[in-house]
Amino acid sequence: MAPAPWDGVPAHETMFVLVTGGNSGIGFGIGERLIDEYLTTRSLTSHLIVIPTTRSAKKSQETIDGLRQHTKEFAATSKVLRARSGPNYNPRHTTQRVHILSVQLDLCSLPSIRRASNQLISGTVSSPSNDDDFVSLIGVKIPRLDSVIFNAGIGGWYGIDWTKVFHNILTKGLVSATTWPTFKGAHRGRLIDPLIGKLGHGTPHIGEVFCANVFGHYVFAHQLVPLMSRQADSDLPPGRIIWESSIEGDWECLSPDDFEAIKSSAAYESTKRLTDIMALTATLPAAKPHVDKFFNINRQPGQSQPVVPPKIYLVHPGVVQTTLFPLNAFMFFWYNVVLYVARWLGSPWHPITAYKGACAPVWVALQEQGWLDGAHAERIKWGSSTDFWGQCRVKKTEVDGWGWEGKVEEMVMLKREHKLKGRKTGGVDVTAEKLVEFKALGAKCWRQMEELRERWEERERKAEEAKAHQS
Repeated sequence: MAPAPWDGVPAHETMFVLVTGGNSGIGFGIGERLIDEYLTTRSLTSHLIVIPTTRSAKKSQETIDGLRQHTKEFAATSKVLRARSGPNYNPRHTTQRVHILSVQLDLCSLPSIRRASNQLISGTVSSPSNDDDFVSLIGVKIPRLDSVIFNAGIGGWYGIDWTKVFHNILTKGLVSATTWPTFKGAHRGRLIDPLIGKLGHGTPHIGEVFCANVFGHYVFAHQLVPLMSRQADSDLPPGRIIWESSIEGDWECLSPDDFEAIKSSAAYESTKRLTDIMALTATLPAAKPHVDKFFNINRQPGQSQPVVPPKIYLVHPGVVQTTLFPLNAFMFFWYNVVLYVARWLGSPWHPITAYKGACAPVWVALQEQGWLDGAHAERIKWGSSTDFWGQCRVKKTEVDGWGWEGKVEEMVMLKREHKLKGRKTGGVDVTAEKLVEFKALGAKCWRQMEELRERWEERERKAEEAKAHQS
């Protein structure tokens, strides 16, 4: 195992961040923004290690090359870095503190998830470089993960239902229609076998969109817990699991009778609603037994103190124009124009570009732990927001049945904190009864997810044993 360039650097001056689906769209924007904000806010001797996951070695290399090129350009042009470093500033001293590694991960394949987690926990990762601006990394060990940003996913859409487009605009207005659309045509009943990662209608199977957006990440997080947990006496904060949701999920999308969103015509929205519910209820007493099992929390013999598990946070990117929603080039251009018009009409939820949509997940990844704890940040859905001019900021987001912070709030307080700006048309104030219902649903979802994980991991184990026996 080769020595890593961060081995001699104090742990508090290093940061390890993994981003799923990091090769394009918001995932790549997260990588770019993370590099920029880390370099301009941390010490001039600190090291950042970014680990984007992709589905192929080719995409991994392209992502590494793209993020390295971005780092070079930022290091060469940043006025902040130049001002902080003084007249002898050398961009190479900056680029050599940024390290881009990548692993291959298919979230619809349990064997792929296990290989990726085993590589990160027990193996090594390499990222050779012929460019003197970057350190060539061969067989380096990942000692921990400070944040994992669950960005990857699929929409499951096939296109636009034009009848619904005009109905949305006429009944809700342009801003609401482009923020909470119901005009996306979606496939129903798409199934996948996660033991082989291929589509099919036989057994065993699981909902494809559900597996890509929620279940695959859930299993991956469970397996990465050793890298994100901390000893109780550690000076480092616990790792952060940052779930990237959407602004679109609401009560009507998720059906307890269709947990995997197989029958739903809004599978994407259902999975994002499920993400909201599980992330926001993860610290509540009713969910604790299932969350503890997920984190594998138990006191070992002779262990004086339990390990501190990761913390779970919830974010969304606002409305961003990416290839996740399939449009031809002509429609892509005009839909992009419409999104800008929605921003100019006053919507705070239209960052539009991937880099601006990355505002909230990067902010949570870099924020001081004391601040997050003091703000009870784990009880809030943090959204990427912009003003008329496109200036980014992080904004608390209302969640159906939960409100903004999991409590009943008076209208005067909502107005004072400017929470009502960008509220969904027809939004209903949360009540104590709705909160009880939300919390109960959260505990139920955690129980179902844990049961599902154990069931599929047992199937995977048996499949591996059968394969070994045959060979």
